[in-house]
Amino acid sequence: MKKQYFLLALFFYAIAVFYLATTTPISPHEAKILYTSQDIVGTLMRWGASFVPGFIGLRVFYLFFGFLTIALFYELSRRYFPKREDAYLSTLIFMFLPGILTATTLVNVAIIVLPLVLLFVLLYEKDYFIVLPFIMLALFFIHEASIIFFVAVLLYAVIHKDKKLIIISSTFLLAFIYLAKGIEIGGRPSGHFVEIFGLYATVFSPLLFLYFFYAMYRILLREKKTLLWYISFTAFAFSLLLSIRQRVHITDFAPYVMIAIVLMLDVFNHSVRVRLPEFQKWYKRGFYTVIAFLALSVLVIVFHKMLFYISSDPSRHFANRIYKPYLLSEQLKAEGITCYDDARGRERYQLRYYNILPCTKEK
Repeated sequence: MKKQYFLLALFFYAIAVFYLATTTPISPHEAKILYTSQDIVGTLMRWGASFVPGFIGLRVFYLFFGFLTIALFYELSRRYFPKREDAYLSTLIFMFLPGILTATTLVNVAIIVLPLVLLFVLLYEKDYFIVLPFIMLALFFIHEASIIFFVAVLLYAVIHKDKKLIIISSTFLLAFIYLAKGIEIGGRPSGHFVEIFGLYATVFSPLLFLYFFYAMYRILLREKKTLLWYISFTAFAFSLLLSIRQRVHITDFAPYVMIAIVLMLDVFNHSVRVRLPEFQKWYKRGFYTVIAFLALSVLVIVFHKMLFYISSDPSRHFANRIYKPYLLSEQLKAEGITCYDDARGRERYQLRYYNILPCTKEK
């Protein structure tokens, strides 16, 4: 990919995320975090809201983390690909992943974790070990599911006989166990295995996820296994295993899985460039098909508001839980009503953001 095309795509991406962050009403997840969470995610939301009015104020810090993630991913791609054009293409695919678009514009912990993971891998490959414990410490406190990251790093360190990395990753794992932190595991087998595939298909786009699955498996069997692969594969494998027993929160694993885009493109390049031009056409057609489906997913996300309003049955639209409380608050305010008692669950927090409180509490 040529530089000018990449810069044009980056410009479109910037417009898209600022548009989404400005116009998308507060989601149920964001509303609950805003009023109940005292961790870094909720704190940054409240800080942003105090500085910048409107929906974008809630998300301003997460926009920053999103662009930081893209910059770090590009730097990592430059280390994997000798050609700058490949680094551009890898970064373009990464930043237009549905999971990255939504993580940048809707508040969640994944977009804070991603730059830390990318920075860790980047500095490790540059042999800046002295900084790595501090990044691991930040992950330890920010993300409960980072125990998966430490398991992956320990596996890599043991297999590659990196003594310093073994010591530091083992220390953090022991701290997780001692403090009883990490992913909650419990319940009984409940059949969420198929559901997790659907979630990953949403994060990547369906065809791109199929290629992710193939690339991870191929590297497992035949290719060189880097730290990046250990992180992505371990997170993916753990999510599949847990999904057999319990419902899996995709934000616990997506930050460690989505960084595999650079590995996927590397596998694709090796498959295509060892063949003569006349035997490359089917690979290229497959690539264009995958990118077309990714572009379609991006368009659905960017224009979801228009699709919601023109939908014949908005209640079946994936953004209904975001827009329903917003439209309800607008209707109540137009009628001069300032309280509402029929909200349930997280919808109460959304209405609270729009200054619609329960009537029973006002009396």
